[in-house]
Amino acid sequence: MPHLLSLQSHVAYGHVGNRAAVFPLQRHGFDVTAIHTVQFSNHTGYGAFTGDVFSPAHLMDVLNGIEARGALKHMQALLTGYLGDERTGDVALEALTRIRRHQPDALYCCDPVMGDTGRGFFVKPGLPEWIRDHAIARASIITPNQFELGFLADRTIASRGDALAAAADLRAKGPKQVIVTSLDVPELPEHHIAMLLDNEEGSWEVMTPKLHFDTPPNGAGDVTSALFLAHMLKGASPEQALAQTASSVFAIFEATFAAGERELQLIAAQDRLLTPPQLFRAERVR
Repeated sequence: MPHLLSLQSHVAYGHVGNRAAVFPLQRHGFDVTAIHTVQFSNHTGYGAFTGDVFSPAHLMDVLNGIEARGALKHMQALLTGYLGDERTGDVALEALTRIRRHQPDALYCCDPVMGDTGRGFFVKPGLPEWIRDHAIARASIITPNQFELGFLADRTIASRGDALAAAADLRAKGPKQVIVTSLDVPELPEHHIAMLLDNEEGSWEVMTPKLHFDTPPNGAGDVTSALFLAHMLKGASPEQALAQTASSVFAIFEATFAAGERELQLIAAQDRLLTPPQLFRAERVR
């Protein structure tokens, strides 16, 4: 059974971080070893939460224990999301180093969680720069949202062309695949949003309807990164992985909207993670 490591946040209630990534990966047939950077009662968007941020020493201790069991020898990929600070990031890159000692071709999918449009940065000062200067160069795949893309490439993203130029800038630093998880630019039809993929072969875009939630659910980026990685590891082409991922994410959003819930309905609509009822096409844009 294919095996990978996911290192990101964890909540007891709801679906963000590892709680949004591990289950989709498992439904796709992957054995996931999860290291939690934090354990909170719920995601911070609720305003109130309880729990703890785990120290880098704690995370390294867990990583050492996993390695002692021989698990890192069989890892096909590393997935990272919310890290917390630079020292936690250093643990993530140490995990990657150890995995690649055994599996030199192991993928590293870096979801550069740091902020969002309208909200700004929500991580500790210094982490965005650390991700830009250290994690991006070692990643195989990066999955920024539009806000994160602009910061990482030091560009204003006001058009599809801006997004493509920014993605090309980032690919020049190392990643082979750049997926913009939520592109909202004037070229899109009204009430639509897009995912954009850029690699050396070209660029593709998948447009889906934009659902208007009173309170938009959190965790969509975490699900997106997990699903794209899953499809790539299962042998899909990047554009096929993009289409499947965007279609499943929309289907989960649709089920969440219909249920009138704030948390993503990953369990109730789990079959859509594998077989979305509507497949949106990836259209070539470069």
